[in-house]
Amino acid sequence: MSNRMWGGRFASGPAEIMEEINASIGFDKRLAPQDIRGSLAHVAMLGTSGVLPAADVDAITAGLKSVQAEIEAGTFAFRRELEDIHMNVESRLTEIVGPAAGRLHTARSRNDQVATDMKLWVRDTLDGLDAQAAALQQALAEKALRHAGTVMPGFTHLQSAQPVTFGHHMMAYVEMLGRDRGRFRDARARLNECPLGAAALAGTGFPIDRHATAAALGFDRPTANSLDSVADRDFALEALSAASICAVHLSRFAEELVVWTSAQFGFVRLSDGYTTGSSIMPQKRNPDAAELVRAKAGRIVGALTGLLIVMKGLPLAYSKDMQEDKEGTFDALQALSLCLAAMTGMVRDLEPVAETLAKAAGSGYATATDLADWLVRELNLPFREAHHVTGRLVGAASAKGVGLEALSLEEMQAAEPRITDAVYAVLGVENSVASRISYGGTAPGNVRAQAERWLAQLSGGEG
Repeated sequence: MSNRMWGGRFASGPAEIMEEINASIGFDKRLAPQDIRGSLAHVAMLGTSGVLPAADVDAITAGLKSVQAEIEAGTFAFRRELEDIHMNVESRLTEIVGPAAGRLHTARSRNDQVATDMKLWVRDTLDGLDAQAAALQQALAEKALRHAGTVMPGFTHLQSAQPVTFGHHMMAYVEMLGRDRGRFRDARARLNECPLGAAALAGTGFPIDRHATAAALGFDRPTANSLDSVADRDFALEALSAASICAVHLSRFAEELVVWTSAQFGFVRLSDGYTTGSSIMPQKRNPDAAELVRAKAGRIVGALTGLLIVMKGLPLAYSKDMQEDKEGTFDALQALSLCLAAMTGMVRDLEPVAETLAKAAGSGYATATDLADWLVRELNLPFREAHHVTGRLVGAASAKGVGLEALSLEEMQAAEPRITDAVYAVLGVENSVASRISYGGTAPGNVRAQAERWLAQLSGGEG
């Protein structure tokens, strides 16, 4: 039996393995809302352009809405032999309205149809991710505001470096997510051109109004080149790139949560809602939600890499290789959505252990830089000389097994005779963080100001 969708060119149906490799309905059925939205806009334009009579337009429109209702109700029967969402919708439309359904495909191809569907889906999804990232920013900023003065160790090379505040650390991720949201919005703005009406690759001879279709679907304009219209998957690549960078940010935070919740660190606590137990060790509380966020970053980055490799050798215009854009994109953006939701929940749930953080903040001679800065400010030492003096004092304290603040004034003066007892004012971690008043620094007042600024922007729909 010939394939009824292909007409008379093929005398027999596809081989079984051809049907297996060719069918995409198993994953592209999620494009049904976008496919019907595009078809409704297309048929309306065909009517206003005089390509189709009003009776056909009305019948097709009513039929598409019936199909949409069946899909939303879960009663639509998706058929694999019809390959994809486009043919499944068209076949059911034909059953509902009869031969008039065949006129819907006038002046378009599955090539521009699927490009439009994918753009609509990616656009919708980017809007959702932007909103989720904003919710995570709000959770982080609220936590930062409550802990603007909670002292903790700051690290470089995962070694104690200088004291910071827990709020300052949370605000670092607010800034990262702000850049992520900027990338989501940039990707959305660039993709917002409508391919519909480009047809297979060369445009169409019918007197269609592509500007009207683009406007009806919320695009800024139609795409300007019919070849590029159907060959382009930059919009998916860019969305995956933005998603990958965001996933890396979430993974870095997840890694910190895994470390911080360990018994060896004990910096923060997560409730039972975001941890799991062990099947054999009853004492365990595992940060599985954070670990899974960390792992899913690999899937998201992998989807970007996979699609780049699919696209890298394709000549213009459309090739069936491009069907492989869907599963990876669907999976990656859904995974990122789940990660954002999980991380927002963890941020709202976690509580820093202030006593442990403060103790850790003072370890590892974290105020050594404050001592060096004091020598520069008060004694007018060149910084390199102050660095050497401080290094000798750290060595002396380390040999005694004490902190810098435990050295006597005489021991301090053995390294630099002009040191006075005023130096002890800069050696406490609270004094250290309070002194970091430069813009972007960790001083509690700075942190509060930044958190309040972000919360005001987020409450106003900005940021």
